[in-house]
Amino acid sequence: MGKYLVMIYDDESAWAGADPSVAELNHKRHQAFAEANGPALRGGAQLGESNTATSIRSDGNGGFVVTDGTFTETKEVIGGYYVIEAADLDEALAIAKQVPSPMGGVEVRPIIGM
Repeated sequence: MGKYLVMIYDDESAWAGADPSVAELNHKRHQAFAEANGPALRGGAQLGESNTATSIRSDGNGGFVVTDGTFTETKEVIGGYYVIEAADLDEALAIAKQVPSPMGGVEVRPIIGM
C-alpha cells in the first residue's frame, strides 16, 4: 500500500461569486466522500484562501525572499487536500475521481518516503 496526496484545485473567484448553497452542497459532498472512502483516508483539510498564503523562495545567495500570496498568478489554487492510502496509482485515481471539485479539479501524487 502506498500513500498519495490528492490536491484539490479551485477557482476562488468562482466560489466568491457562487450562491452560498453551492458551498453547502460541496461540504455535504465531501462528507459523503469521506464516509464512502473512510478506510483509505489518512488525513485531509480545507485550506485558507490564497491571500492567506506566504511563499518562500531562495534568493540564490543563501537567503530567502518571503512574499504574501501564492507563487504564481493563476486562476486555480490549492483549496484543500486528502492523504489517501491505496494499493497502486490506479486505485488512488479511482478514489480521487470521487473527490468533489466543482470549481476546478484534483491532482494526485505519490508520497515518497518520510
